[in-house]
Amino acid sequence: MANQMAEKRERRISKVINEYGNRLFRFIRGRVPTNADAEDIAQEVWYQLSRVVELDSIEQLSGWLFRVARNRITDSYRKQKPDLLEDKNFENEDGRFDFKDILIADSVSPEEENLKEIFWEELFKALDELPEKQRNVFIWNELEDQTFQEIADRTGENIKTLISRKRYAVQHLRVRLEALYEEFFDS
Repeated sequence: MANQMAEKRERRISKVINEYGNRLFRFIRGRVPTNADAEDIAQEVWYQLSRVVELDSIEQLSGWLFRVARNRITDSYRKQKPDLLEDKNFENEDGRFDFKDILIADSVSPEEENLKEIFWEELFKALDELPEKQRNVFIWNELEDQTFQEIADRTGENIKTLISRKRYAVQHLRVRLEALYEEFFDS
């Protein structure tokens, strides 16, 4: 009985996706800068729909879908930040350097070595907090210098999806490492 109800629910969700999927995607795409952003938001809408316990309790399904999409679009604009860790530049006595410079630099003093160790430690703690797919894309692209095409070939994933996952990873890392940046560079 429960299995039949689950199958009926899955068929209903599939029907809704087939019926509204293209229209909803076009609606979202017209309001966000990239296809990857639109795909992400559409996925969030479908996920939220799958979490609704009683689908029949939604009186106006199309209105509900588009309202959720609008809310997700608004949320995405509120959260927008630069997408690259390399954009996070700091001044030191010798000029400019970036995030990667700290991680790969040859240490000349015990203080620099300590700083580098702390950054690596905090970076990996922050990476462990990410969903596996976001973490993997970030590590492969940033730390192992694999191209998105190489990662796509390896995983079978769409390049835009991989770019989007990396963007989410970078956003998380920026927020997570911000206090560390401020501690070392604002003092």
